[in-house]
Amino acid sequence: MHLEILTPEKKVFEGDVTIATFPGADGSFQVMDHHAPLISLLKEGIVEYKGKDGARQITVTGGVVEVLKNKVILLADGIAA
Repeated sequence: MHLEILTPEKKVFEGDVTIATFPGADGSFQVMDHHAPLISLLKEGIVEYKGKDGARQITVTGGVVEVLKNKVILLADGIAA
């Protein structure tokens, strides 16, 4: 699936991943290939994703994630240091 992570300032990541984990407002959840469509609010926490370059993680300060047609777009409020 294709993942894009965006903040108001810049595009943080864009690429194909096999799995992604998000800090949902009601608890952490994972998305894999061909996941059902969803939109979820995110709280501050760690976003983890695994692609061909291995596993990576970033800390977001909140935001929204949309999953639709094997494309995941994360609009993050910001990235924590």
